[in-house]
Amino acid sequence: MKNDHLLEINNLNSGYGAIQVLWDINLELKSKEIVCIIGANGAGKSTLLKNIVGMVIPFKGEIKYFNQNITNLPAPERIKRGIGFAPEGRHLFFGLTVEDNLLMGAFQRKYSKKEILSDLDFVYNLFKPLKGYRKKFAGNLSGGEQQMCAIGRALMSKPTLLIIDELSLGLAPVVVDDLIETIVKLRDKEGITILIVEQDVQVALDVADRGYVLESGHSVMQDSSDKLAKNKHIKTAYLGIA
Repeated sequence: MKNDHLLEINNLNSGYGAIQVLWDINLELKSKEIVCIIGANGAGKSTLLKNIVGMVIPFKGEIKYFNQNITNLPAPERIKRGIGFAPEGRHLFFGLTVEDNLLMGAFQRKYSKKEILSDLDFVYNLFKPLKGYRKKFAGNLSGGEQQMCAIGRALMSKPTLLIIDELSLGLAPVVVDDLIETIVKLRDKEGITILIVEQDVQVALDVADRGYVLESGHSVMQDSSDKLAKNKHIKTAYLGIA
């Protein structure tokens, strides 16, 4: 593994109980890259992310993070090591305020109150609508604001790798554009490596440097986003271009 590889997945096979969802998945992620995983519903995208963050343990295969084997580490330990996760559906605590939801993202940290408050200010500056809603219940936010809160909560864990499952799901195009701009800023200005699962292939390819294509639990293609966007199969199957 090269020194600039932050994440490496080798021959990953996984699923739930007796049901296998992923077969022999290989993936590499370099430091300060934005990489997308694209594919149709049921392709195994979310299952792959759950393996990376420790919510699912693979049947076989290996996951390395900073060249350390984390395949069997529990999810809280992975958070401590710098893997942040914004899940599909956001999974906010609707009965808690925006600020309390954000603070939940810092529960694994051993830093001082001053440092955590500084990180809160960072999130509020990144997602300015949240600052005005800091005492509002998360369940009363719009879809876009909830996504901001979910990403902000993940950022409160101080991740080196930020994983976002379904960035644009159910959101207006203008909101998606703002989120894409924010993600690029996190990479360019904060040095955070980002892995995105996205069903909207055009959105994924617009923001990512490289992409992997999953079909029926298999990795069938990987390339730069520019080349994937020009690929005949991708254009026909995912972009609706004949």
